[in-house]
Amino acid sequence: MTSSLIRKKYIEFFKARGHKEIASAPLVPENDPTTLFTSSGMQPLVPYILGEVHPLGKRLVNSQKCFRSQDIEEVGDSSHTTFFEMLGNWSLGDYFKKEQLPWIFEFFTKEFGLDPKRFYISVFEGSGSVPKDEESIEIWKDLFSGVGIDATIGERIFLYPASKNWWSRSGEPDKMTPGEPGGPDSEIFYDFGQELHLHEHSQYKSKKCHPNCECGRFMEIGNSVFMQYQKLNDGSLKELPQKNVDFGGGLERINAVVNNQPDIFLTDSFDPMIRIIGSCTKKTYGEEINETKAMRVIADHIKAAMFMIGDGVIPDNKQQGYVLRRLIRRAVVKMHQLGSSFSKTELGKRVGSEVKNIYKDIYFQSNNNEEIVIGDEINKFEHVLHTGVKLLEKQKVIDGKIAFNLLQSYGFPWELTYELGLERGQNIDRKEFENEFKKHQNLSRSAGKGMFKGGLADASVETTKLHTATHLLHQALRMVLGNHVSQKGSNITVERLRLDFSHPTKMTPEELKKVEDIVNEQIKKNLAVTVEELDKDEALKSGALGFFVEKYGDRVKVYSAGDFSREICGGPHVSFTGELGHFTIIKEESAASGIRRIYARLH
Repeated sequence: MTSSLIRKKYIEFFKARGHKEIASAPLVPENDPTTLFTSSGMQPLVPYILGEVHPLGKRLVNSQKCFRSQDIEEVGDSSHTTFFEMLGNWSLGDYFKKEQLPWIFEFFTKEFGLDPKRFYISVFEGSGSVPKDEESIEIWKDLFSGVGIDATIGERIFLYPASKNWWSRSGEPDKMTPGEPGGPDSEIFYDFGQELHLHEHSQYKSKKCHPNCECGRFMEIGNSVFMQYQKLNDGSLKELPQKNVDFGGGLERINAVVNNQPDIFLTDSFDPMIRIIGSCTKKTYGEEINETKAMRVIADHIKAAMFMIGDGVIPDNKQQGYVLRRLIRRAVVKMHQLGSSFSKTELGKRVGSEVKNIYKDIYFQSNNNEEIVIGDEINKFEHVLHTGVKLLEKQKVIDGKIAFNLLQSYGFPWELTYELGLERGQNIDRKEFENEFKKHQNLSRSAGKGMFKGGLADASVETTKLHTATHLLHQALRMVLGNHVSQKGSNITVERLRLDFSHPTKMTPEELKKVEDIVNEQIKKNLAVTVEELDKDEALKSGALGFFVEKYGDRVKVYSAGDFSREICGGPHVSFTGELGHFTIIKEESAASGIRRIYARLH
């Protein structure tokens, strides 16, 4: 069974139970400076989980594009990826546990015929003010009993603490930020057989196996989160006015289970890319463990890069662009580990094109040449690697500190600098390298706390103002430069906005001044900012701008600032432009070939 069919069956199953399908949100969250990427299906739905009324009702379903940068280092095994699709269904104050758990059990056992004897369940054991999830335990016992299975605690149903069975965007309760929703969850694991745990190469075979064991025997295929709590400023949890269900199941993992394949890279979600990598490098997948891991990293990272570029991210040294650049460079390093007799640029482009082919029925429907961007970035990095090697040749001794600096400046991984050291008869101190790496991680975490502290509500006034200002800026650019200008990406923090837009040349000081004056003129007019809900086609016909049309559902919100600007957008915005203050352009620069970038602020 293909991933496309699984996705279709899932959507149809829940639509038949009163759910409305919503479009996948973009990988880069709109108007949310607290996180770089959309990492779960619930992330775009937080306002509705907290009580805002969703235009399509209380029952929703979709397949959401997700990226998790924290999984980068784990890619290389048989089940971890950075990019994935999350099949999700939500109840916004409608049904709860007694409907959700039987439905998902029915979906897996009836729609796909999976053997319930292969299912193992995890449930929240209770902690602090939140009690053990006795209700879910009893529901699961009844479901298993109905198919002739005695589901006992510790053998079929496993109790875990908040570190394993509590879900929020930040993790367990003590890590949640004030205002953030969260709740206990119940996961379904599929058992591929104990031989994977006992395999001669398994590092876990001497330990007791359980659903959360990392030996590869068990694969999580679904997580029902009962989103019923909210973190308060004093650190306590309060029950939300409405009890919500937030289910998430990784499509790639479900694909593996449905096809009884414990290696997700051998399903149609990845196998076509793996074949291309093998053909170009003359390596056989599964034959040698380090080469197999390298092939997995290349496939995953190029796929993630394609989706990022498709959603407007450009290789850069900051924020989303930095993560994109890191993915592509890490893929190139793995290509070098597989050999040097093939073109890394052509391999990257071929794998990228295959990503488009796999997802042609649902994503990449407009030809934006994402694979060309990947090829260009690989070509640049090849020159950087060459420069790094020349620099290395000048060093008399390669120590751990130099090895780490090569990683930071040129993308050289430990394995590459280590091999180059051996060629010169030098054994580089791995411990020194790891110490330098830990120092860097600690500094990054400290910086990250400043960037990601608090939820969106902590900065809602500032970010909402800047979001509205972005619309005014966009329209002003079209007036000054021409209607060829279209948004290619944006990012908003509490301090400033950033807008990427199509334009072939650097803007002149006179053009920048005109744009700035036009925006400030609209602010002085104190235009009313209004919103209406329309069918997507109707919205576009009415003159509303929409530059990522494929991400929208059938019903959209259209925000208008008087008669000046009119755009399809998810919001939120201020009520009147006079609330914005004074608009100033900070900087204009190149973001990529044919794409310019403007930074601006309000004060």
